[in-house]
Amino acid sequence: MEVILLQDTSKLGQKDDIVVVRNGYANNYLIPKGYAIAATPSAKKMHSENLKQRAHKEEKIKANAQEIAAKMAGISLVVGAKTSTSGKIFGSVNTIQIAEALKEKGFEVDRKTITLPEDQIKEVGKYKAVVRLHREVKVDVDFEIIAE
Repeated sequence: MEVILLQDTSKLGQKDDIVVVRNGYANNYLIPKGYAIAATPSAKKMHSENLKQRAHKEEKIKANAQEIAAKMAGISLVVGAKTSTSGKIFGSVNTIQIAEALKEKGFEVDRKTITLPEDQIKEVGKYKAVVRLHREVKVDVDFEIIAE
């Protein structure tokens, strides 16, 4: 079944993408939760018209995201964490801490747009995170975890 996504859905697609999913997934999850609508011929026609009208706005948003990415590319973050004597972190470093460190540097970024290299970072060291500012604009941010 073809559906038009109304918002970004991880591992499925971005907003306004037309994707093919199984009938049960669409009818029982995506459509009732408001994540997608059925891609009927009339919905596809309205979707293409909306995309044409939004194309100019998207260009501005993408240009703005590229400017922010250029500024963000040169920074490196330092995140403090409580550690043991061997360098293992109590708990783990997550996207919330990276988002707060970026906010201190002057970049307002949603934590959901940050992707860490591993599921959980458990040791002191240097790592890279990927920040998705726009559908087509991603930037790598270096960060170092130090003991507090």
